[in-house]
Amino acid sequence: MGEVASVGKSAFPPPLSIDFIDRGPMMKTRDSRANNLASDIKIGLAVCTRLPLPFSRSVESCGIARASWALPVAGIVVGGVGGLVYAIGFGLRLPPTLAAALALGATLFVTGCLHEDGLADTADGLGGGRDRARKLEIMRDSRLGTYGACALAMSLLLRWAALADMASPAAVASALIAAHAGARAALPAFMRFVPPARLDGLSAQAGQPPLRSAAVAILLGVLVLASALGLAATMIGLLLATCAGLLMAWLSVRQIGGQTGDVLGAMEQIIEIVILLTALATSGIRQ
Repeated sequence: MGEVASVGKSAFPPPLSIDFIDRGPMMKTRDSRANNLASDIKIGLAVCTRLPLPFSRSVESCGIARASWALPVAGIVVGGVGGLVYAIGFGLRLPPTLAAALALGATLFVTGCLHEDGLADTADGLGGGRDRARKLEIMRDSRLGTYGACALAMSLLLRWAALADMASPAAVASALIAAHAGARAALPAFMRFVPPARLDGLSAQAGQPPLRSAAVAILLGVLVLASALGLAATMIGLLLATCAGLLMAWLSVRQIGGQTGDVLGAMEQIIEIVILLTALATSGIRQ
């Protein structure tokens, strides 16, 4: 995993007056907050993407759990890249099916197929193991099984079909940004309220996100959904995503005793699909 550095915000020297003593601490506080915000966003990008970012400290030392509020910001970047690639393909007069495939491929490239890998491992483990220990063992196996291959194929097919049927650069960009931001917005709350299945996994090492981080992530996700898809689609998407999250939480606790990094990847994929399908189904009733 990469390393993260704080990005400072330069400030002009204050005027030479009596106000210097009073404004100094406030300016330092603002600079510190700006540094923390920049650091958290960089951590979110490092966790969710494979973008080359300049880091000088390990991501773990900066607190992934605290910075989890920034995961929707990373989703905006990923969705934006996919939307841009679709727009380029559309401008070159490529068929919508091909432009959609290129847009989907761009998001896979930017994320390094991180969440797709989690979906496949989760499907293999939950579907192929007979007991908790065996399920967790399968999930750690890098080999792809039948359940994982089918789950991965369905994920790609559903997302590609939804994008291909929109056939509009603006609609595709809005749907991709909403789906990637909204799906990642649910992860901090899932990590906070669903216990880790094991103590040595990536999810357990990341820690439990603070309630404030989880709440901010959800708020950002809702704002992005409302801005990109409208109120009607947002309400439907939130309802379906909540149901999917509760079902995933129940299933993971029942099957393996809690969540893992792979389960989080599967969770992201499921909600991403839900939002894309919601965007397609409600495209005629946006407000």
